[in-house]
Amino acid sequence: MKPYRALIFDLGGVIVGLDFAQGYERISQLCGLPAREIPQRIRATGLVPQFECGALGAEEFIHQLTKAFDGKLSREDFVEIWSSIFRPEPLLPESFFDALKQRYRLVLLSNTNSLHFEVLEARYPLLRGFDAKVLSYRVGAAKPDARIYQAALEAAGCRPEECFFTDDVLLYVEGARAAGIDAELFTDFANLQAALKQRGIRWEES
Repeated sequence: MKPYRALIFDLGGVIVGLDFAQGYERISQLCGLPAREIPQRIRATGLVPQFECGALGAEEFIHQLTKAFDGKLSREDFVEIWSSIFRPEPLLPESFFDALKQRYRLVLLSNTNSLHFEVLEARYPLLRGFDAKVLSYRVGAAKPDARIYQAALEAAGCRPEECFFTDDVLLYVEGARAAGIDAELFTDFANLQAALKQRGIRWEES
């Protein structure tokens, strides 16, 4: 069985639960649009991918996206709602990461943006235990772009076959595999534990 030296984790949908419906409903209440129309209107702007790849700064993103809602969202309302999608409790326990950290280098690999990550780091202390954080808005590329996986490997400091990666999006798992990284689709904590045990990846929770 090959030795693993680094474990790479996605963030949203793996470590932190997401509730987009709550954010859409709150925007709906403030701007008067049906909640079901909110995601389409956001996607139509094309702003989120630019923001997540660092092509737009936070203030320009806020300005442009609030314009898409006819100026009915204040900056303060938007910033608060933008980060309301995160569930309060993490999907994976902090003790799990504490145990893994004793044996492996931990790398965070996420398509995210500066507004979200500032909130996430403050809200979820377990993120501070990661050895490296590879974030799309800092790298200038987002999964499944090969460049972000290369950045993750550089942060891991080892060969692709010495890394394990998990993500809740199959396309991103396939992107990691194309980079030579052993990757598994995340569904829940029990399945992740089984996948790690199958590979001989060990941890001991306190």
